[in-house]
Amino acid sequence: MAGRKRKTMDEKGPKLLIVESPSKIKTISKFLGKDFKIMSTFGHVKDLPPRKLGITRNDDGSITLDYTVIKDKATTIADICKQASKCSEIYLASDPDREGEIIAWHIGQEIGKVFSAPDRIHRIVFNEITKPAITDAIEHKSDVDEHKVQAQQARRILDRWVGYEVSPILWKKLAKGLSAGRVQSVVLLLICNREAEIIAFKPEESWSIHGLFALDKAEFIAELVKIKDKAIKLATKEDAEKVLALLKKERFTVSKITEKKRAKNPAPPFMTSTLQQDAFNKLNFSVDRTMSIAQKLYEGVPLADKNTPEALITYMRTDSLRISDTALQAVRGFIKKEYGDEYLPKSANFYAKAGAQDAHEAIRPIDVTMTPNKVGRYLAPDQAKLYELIWKRFVGCQMEAAEYFQRQVTIDGGDFQFRATGSTLMFDGFLKVYLIEDEDEEKAVKIPKEIKENDPLNLKKIDPKQHFTQPPPRYSEATMVKEMEKRGIGRPSTYVATLSTIQKRGYVEKDNKRFTPTELGKAVTEMLVKNLPDIMDVTFTAHMEEDLDKIAQGEIDRDKVLNKFYTKFEKDLKAFGGREVSKRAVETDLKCPECKNPLVIRFSKAGEFLGCSKFPECKFTSNLTRDEKGTIMLDNKPDAGGGEASTLTCPNCGKNLVQKMGKFGKFMACPGYPDCKYIHQEGLKMPCPTDGGKLVKRRWKGGSFWGCSNYPKCNFSIFGAVQETPCPKCKSPYLTVIKDKETKEEMITCPNKECGYKAPKG
Repeated sequence: MAGRKRKTMDEKGPKLLIVESPSKIKTISKFLGKDFKIMSTFGHVKDLPPRKLGITRNDDGSITLDYTVIKDKATTIADICKQASKCSEIYLASDPDREGEIIAWHIGQEIGKVFSAPDRIHRIVFNEITKPAITDAIEHKSDVDEHKVQAQQARRILDRWVGYEVSPILWKKLAKGLSAGRVQSVVLLLICNREAEIIAFKPEESWSIHGLFALDKAEFIAELVKIKDKAIKLATKEDAEKVLALLKKERFTVSKITEKKRAKNPAPPFMTSTLQQDAFNKLNFSVDRTMSIAQKLYEGVPLADKNTPEALITYMRTDSLRISDTALQAVRGFIKKEYGDEYLPKSANFYAKAGAQDAHEAIRPIDVTMTPNKVGRYLAPDQAKLYELIWKRFVGCQMEAAEYFQRQVTIDGGDFQFRATGSTLMFDGFLKVYLIEDEDEEKAVKIPKEIKENDPLNLKKIDPKQHFTQPPPRYSEATMVKEMEKRGIGRPSTYVATLSTIQKRGYVEKDNKRFTPTELGKAVTEMLVKNLPDIMDVTFTAHMEEDLDKIAQGEIDRDKVLNKFYTKFEKDLKAFGGREVSKRAVETDLKCPECKNPLVIRFSKAGEFLGCSKFPECKFTSNLTRDEKGTIMLDNKPDAGGGEASTLTCPNCGKNLVQKMGKFGKFMACPGYPDCKYIHQEGLKMPCPTDGGKLVKRRWKGGSFWGCSNYPKCNFSIFGAVQETPCPKCKSPYLTVIKDKETKEEMITCPNKECGYKAPKG
């Protein structure tokens, strides 16, 4: 790159607009015409080097970064620079966040090497992909925001320091392949702390009493709330039975009726975290799935014209609740026309979130008249569901509050007081469009209209109910994102990556869609809390996020923040790395089935497993499992060779094969190793089309594939699932199974590119 010659820019040439994602090109090109060339960086083009730290702290306190071109991006950079040298104007239009800013900065630097007019390289940002938004961005062009760049660099440096300098110590003390992260480790700590609360929790018993009261034929249920003017507290069944005996002797009268109106205000428009939470709760979407679908809706999807994608929502990585004046005018006009004046507030509803990066708007539909009914038939099912959720939330947020008529009845009898609360929806307001859960309404009872004060009531039935306090629930993806947002750790752009990383590393598992820490996750957390208290402190991490925001706003110096962090971090790191200890093993109460010595939990790149504490004298190993209380147990009955026994037999020695754990996952092997080294290989019935050899399943770090058993003489391979039926069009001996990128449905396709056969998997 360094040897590239700078050319004089072509003042009559086309203009070049550069975006991050190639998916945006079609959507944007229809707005700009032939005067513009549009190209994509395909994400980041440069980063810190993959095999060294790439960060230098200089004597004067400054910090320099050693950026290198990301693998396979040299061609992308060269193509963009070649086109740029022929253009009259350059517009850097990467996403409107810090990651987008650093991408614009990097590609702008490369273009500057071949483009002779730096004043004609511009930064533009837009929150929606529409003609007015893009035209406005071009008219209000600016320069790359150096403060945003520095904030991204600061985050990257912090993450690199923690990841590169802590991870090797974890490899030495626990297992290879582990990682630490400035945000991910704190999230893991929260999950481990919650699990500790659950295990330590001791349920407390209590009782409630409900009475069925009647006035003539009218009946309703009320709850006992006071005894002798004190709040009820019944701890045992005996307490409840004493009260029941006394209640049967009393006469009851309506002592008070309170009536009032109650308003239920609409929820604000979506930001990233609330969209992820609502999509999880209402649509059963993971946070990753939600953001992937939202990305497509933002970049553009084909509607009536399959060749012309249209963007449907604004930028989906935001913590802002702001809505543009144009969008407010449009939605208010829509509400008035579609629902009437009674649903439209006198003035727009405004929402704000403290500490939000207000660079862009809340998540909303670009055109409110593009209703879910209009666009739904053109979208994939998941896209239609998410768009409908976003559209309804946005329209609802600008509607009138719902109104309830609430009626509370107090019933007295001797020393006892019962209470019943009823609620009637008088005006649906925003609920006409967007329903939300209301615990108060769920608990409300239906109270007869004819009930009046001083009416005598007949206590027809008494219903005592036993209750036990419940432990705090484990975090789901939705509640974890909510907790991260509440505590100020991470940002909208990092939620998905953080939750993905702790799962990939084997630190947590999902039980009924909720996070449970593994023994490895607990061991990593315990070790980091003890040795690196700052990076495991939730408040410290939240303050660091605030400092990153201040760097982005130009309020504090990047290197001062980083040096302050590293001074303490370096000291803790040296102490942590200098302690010589053997690899950590977690003791259990289980005994080795072979030698009766205690079993311990050990860790490897393949995961955690049980092993004998007397290793290497005893080589017993087994997978492990846990019951609902978290108690460690052997995973099924182990075979003498270690692992779970199967019904398959070894063709060499006749022993039952056992399931073992390897570098790339589980596999079947002979328990007679090292005398017998047979490993079972799953195979296809069809022969290799190249040389007739057997096609067997092989594994690598990216997954699995089918390859010829005569490798390396024959390198034929098939990646992905295979359907061993001939292609109905060209008679190819097999078909491959793929997932359609748009519909997410499984399709069968012919591997012969000239054939092009494709059909739904039946």
